Amino acid sequence: MAPYSKSETPVGTIQEENVKGNNNQKVISESELTDTNTEKPGTRWGSGNKNAKQLSTLYSKEKRAQETIGLILCVILMVLDLYYLIINFDSSRTLHVFIAALLGICSADFASGVVHWAADTWGSVDIPVLGPGLLRPFREHHIDPTSICRHDFVETNGDNFSILVPFLGYSVYKFATYPPEAIAETYNFEMYIFLLASFVSMTNEFHKWSHTYFGLPKWIEFLQNMHIILPRKHHRQHHVSPHEVNYCITTGWLNPPLEAINFWRIAENCITRVTGSIPRSDDMKWSKVD
Repeated sequence: MAPYSKSETPVGTIQEENVKGNNNQKVISESELTDTNTEKPGTRWGSGNKNAKQLSTLYSKEKRAQETIGLILCVILMVLDLYYLIINFDSSRTLHVFIAALLGICSADFASGVVHWAADTWGSVDIPVLGPGLLRPFREHHIDPTSICRHDFVETNGDNFSILVPFLGYSVYKFATYPPEAIAETYNFEMYIFLLASFVSMTNEFHKWSHTYFGLPKWIEFLQNMHIILPRKHHRQHHVSPHEVNYCITTGWLNPPLEAINFWRIAENCITRVTGSIPRSDDMKWSKVD
């Protein structure tokens, strides 16, 4: 990836090494560091863009209610699932459990990439239900990358938690009703599902942290620096227009191999040949400045 040019750098992108602070400073996002640049009329990037403002108004009360209910149900099921995993743990299977957990994390990263790529690349905000519910945040995020930093926990993570409810519900059902022998046989798979669900649920929070500069707790910075969760510098490459690289946003582990084999471009070419759809056409439409 070539270094950013002046014309390529999206508003809100800053050099991380130039941002310093101490633990007493509040969490400051990229937008707070560049607000003077984002309120100019006709700006292409940032909260001053009229399209970003329009997209933000599409977040409805009904959507908020769905996210809140889904998040609460998911947390209850995750606690129950973890309880069952703990009481049924067998130390003789530690290696198998570790492998299952690692595969769960990698699966979450790949799933984040597929959803991110699909929502960035295809469809329109005008599609009923799916457009304002799923695609709207992706369009807003590319115009105003730090809008996610102004969202609370529910708005940031509600959809991811909600989608996990049926899967975690089924896991809890199996733990509660299966005999011990059956639980032992499926334990590794249930551990895989739990770690997959845990990292999927927190994907957007990890993403949000990658757009938040100094003031983050040291343990989060440690996880980012160790690339256990999505690092800031790694994700920054995605926000160079036209936003077509590094789609995996849970850990980012799978981005290098997927980019190396040109995975997303091959998938796009196949879909375009079959349907005639142009990748990122709706995203580009919202990014235009009058």
